[in-house]
Amino acid sequence: MKNAIKLNDGHSLPRLGLGVWQIPNDDTAGVVSTAINAGYRLIDGAFIYGNEEGMGKGIVQSDVARDALFVTSKVWNSEQGYDKARRAIEDSLKRIGLEYLNMCLIHWPCPVKDQYVDTWKALIAAQKDGQIRSIGVSNFNPDHLDRIIGETGVSPVVNQIEVNPRLIQEKMRAENKSRNIVTQSWTPMGQLASFGAPAIVDICNRLERTPAQVILRWHLQLGASVIPRSTEVAHLTENLAAADFELSDKDMAAISALDEGQRCGPDPVAFEDE
Repeated sequence: MKNAIKLNDGHSLPRLGLGVWQIPNDDTAGVVSTAINAGYRLIDGAFIYGNEEGMGKGIVQSDVARDALFVTSKVWNSEQGYDKARRAIEDSLKRIGLEYLNMCLIHWPCPVKDQYVDTWKALIAAQKDGQIRSIGVSNFNPDHLDRIIGETGVSPVVNQIEVNPRLIQEKMRAENKSRNIVTQSWTPMGQLASFGAPAIVDICNRLERTPAQVILRWHLQLGASVIPRSTEVAHLTENLAAADFELSDKDMAAISALDEGQRCGPDPVAFEDE
């Protein structure tokens, strides 16, 4: 698979995909089919987004065969625990209309619940049963990773975490890499907070690229997979062009220097929302 990252289970993950968070279900099919026909092969969804049905319709409506796509969903916090998670995976498959997911993630560790190990065991079982090809996690810290690996002997292929120029997550990305886990970046644009930063503007002017392309290229050169959301055809095409150029080491350092350690989303240590 071109422009893909090899996972620790032998499968390959596209480096650049489409995230469908906050896209209304009624609009999701059109966005997904348009994105796939434009060249996207990774579609990242989740039960809590409320648009799995639309995501599935978009896959069917596209001109690309199912086996050429990488489809992800996630088990939500309220569905943690072995039995609940197994049902949640089955329900996601039914809503999307697929026989298998390319990847399923535990959406948040929810450490106060203390159910993420049992939830991980459910993903392992679903993988063995053929419902999921690859299994991973989202928003896990090093202690969460070490616990599920230590208690099951199975390592996640991916840890999807918030990464953007204002939150570069250097330490967490290094923790993932040391465990042979791929970092996948969510909220990669940081809610556009860095678009007007002098370092970004300078790079854009010099390379004749947009802020979105420059920031996405930064993610790719960090070695991450990245899943920006877009609903407009022009932006979908623009984002794909991030694969067509390179940033210098100086450019990479200038973008990373924008780090302020500020999250757009919740802190995984405390987040327990149902």
